[in-house]
Amino acid sequence: MLSTLSTVATIVVVALIAREFGSERRGQILAAICAAVSGFVLGVGHLVSTATYDLLAWMLIGLFAVKLLRTGDGRWWLALGVTAGIAVENKYLVVLPIGALFVSLLIVGPRGVLRSWWLLAGVAVAGLIALPNILWQFQHDWPQLKVAGGISEDDGTENRIMFVPLQILQLSPFLVPVWIAGFRRIWRELPWARAVALAYPVLCVIVLAAGGKSYYALPLLLVLVAAGCEPTLRWIGRHRVVAVVGLTLTALTSAVFTLPVLPASAADFVIPVNKEQGEQIGWPAFAASVADAWERIPLGERSTATLFTGNYGEAGALVRYGPPHGLPSPYSAHMSFWDWARPPDTNTGPVLLVELERTPIFESYFRGCEQVGTIDSIVANDEDGTALVLCSAPAEAWSTLWPKVRQFY
Repeated sequence: MLSTLSTVATIVVVALIAREFGSERRGQILAAICAAVSGFVLGVGHLVSTATYDLLAWMLIGLFAVKLLRTGDGRWWLALGVTAGIAVENKYLVVLPIGALFVSLLIVGPRGVLRSWWLLAGVAVAGLIALPNILWQFQHDWPQLKVAGGISEDDGTENRIMFVPLQILQLSPFLVPVWIAGFRRIWRELPWARAVALAYPVLCVIVLAAGGKSYYALPLLLVLVAAGCEPTLRWIGRHRVVAVVGLTLTALTSAVFTLPVLPASAADFVIPVNKEQGEQIGWPAFAASVADAWERIPLGERSTATLFTGNYGEAGALVRYGPPHGLPSPYSAHMSFWDWARPPDTNTGPVLLVELERTPIFESYFRGCEQVGTIDSIVANDEDGTALVLCSAPAEAWSTLWPKVRQFY
């Protein structure tokens, strides 16, 4: 429900951005429709994820930035600061659009908005709101930055190769003419907003250099979509049937690629574009397979045995679906699942490892490891082929072992 409400708010903000660009009611409605049927908005809108709320924050930042440039009223820096500070509590990615906007303002102006005392006030407000998060990150050796580094190191090359195709596919190929029209309109007709248009290619360069995920730049495309609705309306006046067909196809393709509407047997078709589709399938069967492997542990040893998963998704699935199979609470050293609980030192018995792939270095932390099963998922998701490895015991006490096995990606 919270994700749905956040997404509805995002769609409304896109319409408000269109209004700031001079669109009348029809243009605002078209902007809302384009946002509502876009693949990215549908994709993050039906899941609870940091990206869901990050998207709303980016749209608010876009709205306040356009208001700032249109009016020249520096007080909008305060609104930007409040939004950025709250957004940092959710995800640090919010610094990217703001950084891209600063670079764009330095290149094309108007630089006058950067000489306002309100800018310093906005920075101070953002810092004050974000301070508890930043202090926690500092005290815990910046785990969020370690996650970002892991993404760049492990997936950076693939992210760079797929960046341009996914910019087109993840929002919708049918919306490409709209956001191109938006960029052209800003550059030719709205010179005061050129920094907003330039911020998108600047952000793309930053994400490519860092090896970040393609969706990091997608929210700014929605700002360009909002700007492109006026020229699109003029085009629709001459091509109504084509426009209706285009929006219908946008809605249908976005739903197919982002919502769980396909049968599981057909999900492999959309997983290359939207990996999350595969992560919504097969968890009950996954838990049943883990339970079969757990049954290999003698009854007398289960009270001191440990169920240890390779990632938080698997751990979450076993929390949800494991109890009916008699499985104990799982542990995982992945991301923040590591913080929530670690096995007690009294767990000196067998350890069932749920590994995406067998890793000798990781298994060296345990004794007598032997694969006793494999997850055979019905789709090509991360869990397909996961190894179930039964070890006789941890190599040392869990309190000593726990800091060594933590994974940030």
